[in-house]
Amino acid sequence: MYFGLLMIIFHGVQVIAYHVFGPRAHQKSVEIFNLFIVAGLYMTGSTVSFSQKAAIPTGRTVIFISNHQSMFDIPGIIWFLRKYTPKFVSKKELARGIPGISYNLRVGQAALIDRHDPKQAITEILRFAKHISENHFSAVIFPEGTRSRTGRLKPFAVGGVATLLKKCPGALVVPVAVRNTGRFNPKGLFPLSSFTAMSWTTLDPVEPAGRTPEDVVADCEKQIAGFLGQNPA
Repeated sequence: MYFGLLMIIFHGVQVIAYHVFGPRAHQKSVEIFNLFIVAGLYMTGSTVSFSQKAAIPTGRTVIFISNHQSMFDIPGIIWFLRKYTPKFVSKKELARGIPGISYNLRVGQAALIDRHDPKQAITEILRFAKHISENHFSAVIFPEGTRSRTGRLKPFAVGGVATLLKKCPGALVVPVAVRNTGRFNPKGLFPLSSFTAMSWTTLDPVEPAGRTPEDVVADCEKQIAGFLGQNPA
């Protein structure tokens, strides 16, 4: 009930913020929306935490590469990394029919890709990369492609990251390790598992200059796997 009410209320808040006050106000409303989602996780007896292994510069485009366990990965990333204005690479199906969330993906200029149409996906990611580079926003991409509800890493794909780096050659790449959101949310929206300790951790930044996209992604995958106590997929 809490989550559903938030989606409905903040759908209206976003529409007003965007059309009356503009994109900056809309972005702020999205951040507050996700703060309420993160805070609501405590209602299940669960806990959330965020930590950084190294400082991340502001005023520079950042590409966050994260493992993906559930839809609850996203509120933590939006809230805890809000000063970097994270924008997402997302499947286009999410841009319709979900109050609050679909509207944000559309007007927030996320990359909405068709996973069955590689040409469209590349074109859309190039547009998205140009947008974040010009505005010094950050990109968030899940190279596993789909959620790993067990928490075991799936192989990281290079294509999306390579396309982002092509248009954002000066970007810094930062791996993000998400822990236990899949355990909290194992089968879609419900059920939710109470008393789950969830965390988001930014690991050591990776400078892509002079390195291939394959090498950059492999470095991020290795860091995330090591942090989670796993071997790379």
